[in-house]
Amino acid sequence: MADDAPARRCAMVAGEASGDLLAGLLLDGLRARWPDLQAAGIGGAQMRARGFQAWWPCETLAVRGYLEVLPHLRRLLAIRRELGDRLLRERPDVFIGIDAPDFNFGLEARLKNAGIPTVHFVSPSFWAWRARKVETLKRSADHVLCIFPFEPELLAAHGVAATYVGHPLASVIPLEPDQQQAREALGLPAQGEVVAVLPGSRRSEIQHLAARFFAAAGLLLQRRPQLRFVVPAVPALQAEIRRLAEASGLGGRLLVVPGQPHAVLAACDVALVASGTATLETALFKRPMVIAYHMNRLSYWLMRGRNLQPWIGLPNILCRDFVVPELIQDAATPAALADALERWLRLRTESPETITALQQRFMALHLELRRDTARLASDAIEKILGG
Repeated sequence: MADDAPARRCAMVAGEASGDLLAGLLLDGLRARWPDLQAAGIGGAQMRARGFQAWWPCETLAVRGYLEVLPHLRRLLAIRRELGDRLLRERPDVFIGIDAPDFNFGLEARLKNAGIPTVHFVSPSFWAWRARKVETLKRSADHVLCIFPFEPELLAAHGVAATYVGHPLASVIPLEPDQQQAREALGLPAQGEVVAVLPGSRRSEIQHLAARFFAAAGLLLQRRPQLRFVVPAVPALQAEIRRLAEASGLGGRLLVVPGQPHAVLAACDVALVASGTATLETALFKRPMVIAYHMNRLSYWLMRGRNLQPWIGLPNILCRDFVVPELIQDAATPAALADALERWLRLRTESPETITALQQRFMALHLELRRDTARLASDAIEKILGG
């Protein structure tokens, strides 16, 4: 870029903690390409740490489910309209929507129709349960950055331009995590079994999952009194999680830490995880897990009718097998969750080869997803902008 050329201007929207992390990593690549890059929109702490101007925090969009979004719908639509108006006035060089398809697609379509190049980072799971989303994606995005290797070919069949860039988390997470270092950083003892409890990053998930996750931990503690439990709390929900944790009766056996999900996953032996990006993170840390989810009954019924595969957890989807248990909706009782966690804990001593086999599958997955995502994504965006 010539010295007197204007700085590139990029608008971005990330909708939750996982999107904030992905966007932060993408910003690293974009700033390496364009050091004077100006970036603004909706984002979180990871993006702000890289100089991003967050006009709204990403937690604003962190609502999941059909009925759960209704009380927030008017406010979300107003934010999207206001953001769209501002971007049409300022006309950034490119708009990048980070996941959050229900918010971003409408905004992307509006900007694309006005001649602003649009990129969507993370293809919606049309191959799993959002079959209709691919047509909406086609109308919304000029280009899609895919995090799974099989997606570009599937999108090409629908006339959608896409590039596989790998999953950023696969480069961030070490191939062989240092468990002892993570325990020391969290103030956990070097010996003894530790269970990570990750009930989600959205308020609706905490409301539906945290109490039953803590109840499962209580049942498990009765059977294994030496266990310790660790919860990485999203800062915006930390007070609510601490309140539920204090009411759980786990006392000093449960540690709530602000953020630090990767340190928690590195430190643990087994994890109880809400379905979502955190399940892939857990797999990349090579940890046995139990995947669980519970939501409003009508929302669940609507989503279940769209499911195209027998799995909902990313590790199982990517391995195309039930490599870890999934306990969904009515099956996700505290007793069932405790039983599933205890099975993993027993296998660690009674059948360590089973744990080793699982870790080998997760290592193969890690290597497949490990790419120079920031560079590949920046290359694709540069081509869209014409250099």
